[in-house]
Amino acid sequence: MRNNLLVLLLLFLFCFCCASGQSVSPEHTLPAGEKTKTSIQTNQPFFAMGADIGWLSEMEASGRVFYDKNGIKKDCLDILKEQGVNSIRLRAWVKPHNRFCSTADLTAMAVRAQKKGFKVMIDLHYSDWWADVRSQPAPAAWKRHGFAQLLDDVYKYTYHVMDTLKKNKVFPEWVQVGNEINIGMILPEGSANNFKKLSQIISKGYQAVKAVNPNSKVIVHIAGGDNLPASKAFFDELAANDAKFDILGFSYYPFYAGKTLLQQNPALSASLNSLISSFKKPVMIVETGYLADRPEETFNGLNDCISRVANLNSGMGLGVFYWEPQSYYSFAKHKLGAWDDVTKKPTLAMDAFLYNPRSNLLLSGDFELGIGKGPDVTGWSTLPGSDSSAVYIESGGYTRNFHLTIKQNTAYRAGIFKVLKGINNGTYRLTAWVRNSGGQSECKLYAKSAGGTKNLSLPIASNWTRVILDKIEVTDGKIEVGLYSKADAGNWCNIDNLFLQKL
Repeated sequence: MRNNLLVLLLLFLFCFCCASGQSVSPEHTLPAGEKTKTSIQTNQPFFAMGADIGWLSEMEASGRVFYDKNGIKKDCLDILKEQGVNSIRLRAWVKPHNRFCSTADLTAMAVRAQKKGFKVMIDLHYSDWWADVRSQPAPAAWKRHGFAQLLDDVYKYTYHVMDTLKKNKVFPEWVQVGNEINIGMILPEGSANNFKKLSQIISKGYQAVKAVNPNSKVIVHIAGGDNLPASKAFFDELAANDAKFDILGFSYYPFYAGKTLLQQNPALSASLNSLISSFKKPVMIVETGYLADRPEETFNGLNDCISRVANLNSGMGLGVFYWEPQSYYSFAKHKLGAWDDVTKKPTLAMDAFLYNPRSNLLLSGDFELGIGKGPDVTGWSTLPGSDSSAVYIESGGYTRNFHLTIKQNTAYRAGIFKVLKGINNGTYRLTAWVRNSGGQSECKLYAKSAGGTKNLSLPIASNWTRVILDKIEVTDGKIEVGLYSKADAGNWCNIDNLFLQKL
């Protein structure tokens, strides 16, 4: 009986505090028995945050230099790694007119990349020069060869490149058999007008790759990942002719169709999900890019693209590669890089690679588990004393489908939080994308750990805006993150894509 009276007394005091206007603080101490959402740090499947740097050795040979964001001159590979890039793509030409992209140059660059911890993708063009969606010239030494000999050429050359890499202790994670082969490869014999022959060429390359390194994944690469009818028709033909490969690879350049990445990304994810369903194979964006002189627009579109590919059905999106991000304009007049031509520093666009979806400890930070409403909102808990009806999920996220809203038609105090346990001690960064009407007496993102509590008041913004809580020290393997708002009727805030990473 005494215990019951004590419980009633505590409940009365709690209700009195709420009624008297005492705010629910992010500094709260959870009541005994309060349920919290916990996550344990786990190793998620690898997701390639890639850069194609086929021009880098030529840039270095011509005296081009690179600076990090702080203006410190460094090896470009080190800067890319600092920016979150974990994979490098290198192109290979059979007998180029100069030494760049030759087997020797390719091998030297691959050794450098692998020693710095990057996974390596090899892009075999099967040409002495550019092979792409418009042109697929055969190597000069192969031009008079009949089809049977051409198949032998493909096998021997592929084996030679792979074996040279192996002798230098490089084991590519991925190998492209051809580059943007929409019209075929090694024309005229490998024309897409004859998918039987084209499929045999691809299979010969596949056999040579696997003969040297069975663990390397073979990619067939075409342009237009957002063009479902053309992509499906191409891979339908390969499937009908029993072409051997492991991954569907795509170039993705909305710029050339007069669109932005953000405008076209929904079509891309819809197309890729459909292709995954049809062919039961994983997919990658092996080339993309947008305007270097619009870094914020490129950052937003690239960040959204990466998020969508990482969240394709069944985890079948394996990665995104930016094509020649380090190529500032004065080198090759390439407009779609991600380096500033004046300062020789990476632009804001490269910050998108800092947000690898597979390294985010907040697995429900994008609120994509679906429409819901407090007190338990898609993997989060409401703060003690919150008006749970003010916390809900709405359609239209910063990326993908949903975001969280805190709003009510009467005055309210409300918030969400999540406690993560079993994470490694160290320094962390919490990032989120927010919108906010303003007018609240308090509207804060916070991170709480044994090292202290950091708060950040949300800026007033009608468009999605990135906010960052930096240098969060975790010393006991635990951190709490959350959002809290005390507001008048009609004040609102949105939040999406919360991202917690160890620095």
